[in-house]
Amino acid sequence: MQHRLSIENIERAAIEIDAVFTNTPQFNCEPLSKELGAQLTLKVETLNPIRSFKGRGADFFMSETQSALHDQQLVCATAGNFGQAMAYACRKRSRHLIIYSATNANPLKIERMRSMGAEVRQEGDNFDGSKESAKAFCASTGAHFVEDGRDIAISEGAGSIAVEMMKQRTFDTVLVPLGNGALITGMARWIKYVAPDVRVVGVSSVTADAMEASWRSGTFIERPSANTIADGIAVRTPVPEALEDMKGLVDDVVLVSEDGLVHAMKMMFDRAGLVIEPAGIAGVAAVLEHQHLRSERLATILCGSNLTSEQINTWLR
Repeated sequence: MQHRLSIENIERAAIEIDAVFTNTPQFNCEPLSKELGAQLTLKVETLNPIRSFKGRGADFFMSETQSALHDQQLVCATAGNFGQAMAYACRKRSRHLIIYSATNANPLKIERMRSMGAEVRQEGDNFDGSKESAKAFCASTGAHFVEDGRDIAISEGAGSIAVEMMKQRTFDTVLVPLGNGALITGMARWIKYVAPDVRVVGVSSVTADAMEASWRSGTFIERPSANTIADGIAVRTPVPEALEDMKGLVDDVVLVSEDGLVHAMKMMFDRAGLVIEPAGIAGVAAVLEHQHLRSERLATILCGSNLTSEQINTWLR
């Protein structure tokens, strides 16, 4: 059966995406692996202007759609990192961007989106609330809504991470933070193409499990809330297209606790000297809380490092 995500596009994305986001560090941090009791390869996606992997998908999306959408107002909704990525990609192309974000969104992420020239509107009590406002605005004005997890090019751009990782394969299982699904679908599409034996395991928060519950049941499950410190994977309403894209590619999805996320952040800081936000550390938290994983050769993606000074003081000290 033909898949929505193109192998050819993922391969091309790995070459064409802005070089500031690509060829990121990949290594086994021995002190961290020793404390975890597992061989864990890290793919560090935070050493770029927006401190997250989202720049890959946003840049490829803008490149792929620049002709089709050249005269349309672009709008997106974000917990913060995708909005930064779109703001960066739009500024690069002199495009105006309207971003909807929750009223309680990370202030550091809000400030950075505005500093890159985006118009930020804070509406809704959570990410899904801000997405509803964005969609309503687009429906009334004809603006184009760019949706992370639904727009194919965003997922294909994220898949470029897997292209790089598989060139240095030292693992049998990849642990992927699971939010809207662009990262896991893009990566899994490539991984299963080049090495079907590699297991792809998504990681969500136990307090924001809509994607996990929907994937496991094979039905669309919406939760009344997604109260987690991991704002990047705080999904209350899944993206149907992403759930469909996961079929046949994702081997399992596990859940991690809030305490596990904090523990993993502190361990990463102490053992690897890296500041990683809760959503970005989910794969490490999975190793901590799911002991059966430790018998496998593992890899995970450190997805983002946008923490406020208050969050650093609370979680890392």
